Amino acid sequence: MNVAVAKTGKGRAVSDLFASAEGRLPGSPAVIAVRREAFETYERLGLPHRRIEEWKYTDLRALVGEVLPLAANPDAAALKRAAEAVKAHAIAGARKLVLVDGVFSADLSDVKALGSEVGFKTLRETLEMDAGLLKTASTDAVIALNAAMATDGVVLSIADGAQLSAPVQIIHVATAASASAFTRSQLRIGKGARATIIESFVAADAKAYQVHDAVLVSIGDNADVALVRLMDDAPDAANITSQFVTVGANTKVNFFNMTSGAAVSRLQGLITLAGEGSELSINGVNLLQKTEHGDTTLVVDHAVPNCISREVFRAVIDDRAHSVFQGRIIVRPDAQKTDGKMMTRALLLSDEAEADNKPELEIFADDVSCGHGATAGALDENLLFYLKARGLPEKQAQALLIQAFVGEAIEQIADDNLREHVIGIAARWLERRQ
Repeated sequence: MNVAVAKTGKGRAVSDLFASAEGRLPGSPAVIAVRREAFETYERLGLPHRRIEEWKYTDLRALVGEVLPLAANPDAAALKRAAEAVKAHAIAGARKLVLVDGVFSADLSDVKALGSEVGFKTLRETLEMDAGLLKTASTDAVIALNAAMATDGVVLSIADGAQLSAPVQIIHVATAASASAFTRSQLRIGKGARATIIESFVAADAKAYQVHDAVLVSIGDNADVALVRLMDDAPDAANITSQFVTVGANTKVNFFNMTSGAAVSRLQGLITLAGEGSELSINGVNLLQKTEHGDTTLVVDHAVPNCISREVFRAVIDDRAHSVFQGRIIVRPDAQKTDGKMMTRALLLSDEAEADNKPELEIFADDVSCGHGATAGALDENLLFYLKARGLPEKQAQALLIQAFVGEAIEQIADDNLREHVIGIAARWLERRQ
């Protein structure tokens, strides 16, 4: 018996979106076949909803509202607005790679400044020869949709032993209102390399847009890498980012995420420690207000013995905002001597603010040291009274305590210019709150 699956209005909208965009998407006929297969996976699964365990707190069917059409290629006016946004959000000394409405802009980027140790291509160029970057074993609907619709991205290859003197900053700029951008990037970091890679999401007068980003990262043995994500989208935007990171042996990885914009956002990542002796440090901050919804969902997979992971996430939630943290540490049967810790802390500034924290451990080995914890609370009234008694207005006193709360995470950033940039983002959020 043939069974026809009835589509919701949103499901039909996405189907129409793919049909109308297929002719604009880059790639050879083999790539188009992979895209269609990925879209069939998405159609079978549909938009994630609360009955899916990994998405129980972030029901996209309810939160996103509608599927937006693919953004047009940026014209001269869009590139001009994007250039102003890049000036405002570029980190001092960083080498910029700019994507405008999901399309790489060579004129706004510093490709020549990358140097001989960094190989660079766009996703569009890569897909003319190989569909590999669109293939994924994941059954997540959002990841499948990204593979089907990805228009562009950056493909970076950092040579073995390279010691990058400046960070590489990938800047996503949205200029098109009520449109969507799908990007997909790959970062290959060689053995013994040292690098800082930053991904920034900003708006240039755009409103009510959607960002769908995926990043595939492989890090070689004996490397030292910082991965930073700064999401400062427009207040009514939606941002869904998926990251897959594989870490080699005896490698140090510092990961930092800050969310300070967008009506709906989700960072979902799978980090696999695939080589012995590696150390992973993850710090994150959600700064949410009004009715914003920010979701951080991470899986750290200890696949081999003798690795260390530390996760500390902080959320500052005001008004009727909603912060979600889902963290899972998996210890495989052969991953003896694993040392994994996870802590999430939420600071609630309003009686209507909401924090959902869901730390998990899946341990299949017996010689391990693992733990997790979660706290939620308001600002300390005694400290507030102390500051106000010395003449500070209440909002300013609250700002000082909030800065101290998130400062511990920000101080883990080693690069001075980057750390100052992140402090500036937090300060602007506090100004908007006041």
